Amino acid sequence: MRIADDIQAMAPQLTEWRRDLHAHPETAFEEHRTATFIAGELRAMGLEVHEGIGGTGVVGILRNGAGWSVGLRADIDALDVTETTGLPYASTAPGKMHACGHDGHTTMLLGAARHMAANPPGPGTVVFIFQPAEENEGGARVMIEDGLFERFPVDQVYSMHNWPGLETGRFAVHSGPVMAAFDTFELRLIGRGSHGAMPHEGIDPITLAAQVQMSWQTLVSRAIAPVDPAVISITQLFAGDTLNVIPERITLRGTVRTFRPETRDFLEAEMAHRAQAIADAYHARAELDYTRRYPATINDASAAALALEAAQSVVGEDAVDAALPPSMAAEDFAFMLNDRPGAYIWIGNGSAEGGRNLHSPNYNFNDDILPIGAQYFCDVAARALSRTND
Repeated sequence: MRIADDIQAMAPQLTEWRRDLHAHPETAFEEHRTATFIAGELRAMGLEVHEGIGGTGVVGILRNGAGWSVGLRADIDALDVTETTGLPYASTAPGKMHACGHDGHTTMLLGAARHMAANPPGPGTVVFIFQPAEENEGGARVMIEDGLFERFPVDQVYSMHNWPGLETGRFAVHSGPVMAAFDTFELRLIGRGSHGAMPHEGIDPITLAAQVQMSWQTLVSRAIAPVDPAVISITQLFAGDTLNVIPERITLRGTVRTFRPETRDFLEAEMAHRAQAIADAYHARAELDYTRRYPATINDASAAALALEAAQSVVGEDAVDAALPPSMAAEDFAFMLNDRPGAYIWIGNGSAEGGRNLHSPNYNFNDDILPIGAQYFCDVAARALSRTND
């Protein structure tokens, strides 16, 4: 493993930063303390700092002569999760927790910024992007709509995420799809309420919901090619007020995950068609609200090759996986990759045993990977500027 001496010496400071951020989690577009902390540290490094982009986003600029520009992005928000780790630096905000490691991502990018401020790559410009609201609220899209890439143009953009279950000291790099598109839905089935002992006098929406669930699942298993990944998950059901009454309506909510735009279009249309057909067959009504949230995260092939080289330069060729399957989870860095070529990679966070996976109340970021991630950001920036300036 190759980590610069000053980055390795920075490890205690990185751990201190990360644990302070962990103890003070803030959720989407409320990351005011976090943003103030980031801006203060960037200014202390002598960087140009811009605040309030996309609400609570922060951008730091390192200029080193004329040349191309590379963006490095870290997400900064926490989740509405109650922490159960019992750690001495556990969340002090009730019901909020850094259960996805964004505190670690922020810290790694801050560490990289400190190293590059003292050792500028280039010639060219590095744009450090600290993005709010990755979890469900599309902070990347909001920053772009607020003029991120018009105000701070970049030729390529890179990011990474810690990955429990991937061994510490390893990376995973994908050429092409990394994370799935993320859509949400709410289906309302309206029948006719009746006494629980007299179902023939009503139209039971709960029975209809069961048929819709089975019909939707056969879309995935029988109407889409087995090699075309897709997931429909009903995650919430709301119906009824008392035990002896069949309710008039039921509400189903959940998510849809896909990679191919054609599959996404097909599922949206067919989910509506099948729900309506089932409702019509029983003289009920169906109302579907389908919302496209995040596009699929697709790495540019050339940028992925550069990211692979950068990761290998840090941990060695044998410690970088280039054949792991993509994840059906979603990531709003997809909006940035839709706007600029780049790559999104995974950094090993170690074991996921004991419920310590992403979004778990027992999740714990591995501070040992902080210098590794900081070094990767430095290497990928240097290579991006060198490659594009050739």
